[in-house]
Amino acid sequence: MAADLKKSGKLRLYSAAWCWYCQRVIRKLDQLGLPYDVIEVPIPHSKRREVLELSGQTSVPVLVDGAKVIDDDDRIVPYLEETYGRGERSLP
Repeated sequence: MAADLKKSGKLRLYSAAWCWYCQRVIRKLDQLGLPYDVIEVPIPHSKRREVLELSGQTSVPVLVDGAKVIDDDDRIVPYLEETYGRGERSLP
């Protein structure tokens, strides 16, 4: 999986600045030193078409890692730790 990141260059995180769950994912990305792009989503869920097409829902955070799409910080953070960390888990 780390090879996919090297090929694509960056992860993409669909996020909202006011979203605590999104901030938790950003902290983990920064802690791991991973390159990523943040795509700020509109406040109205009805305008989050790209997020809906990718994940089947309009909530954030949504992380895109190559062909893999992961939603929910409780799934994203462990994925990042297991895929790009050294297997260690941190407190939320």
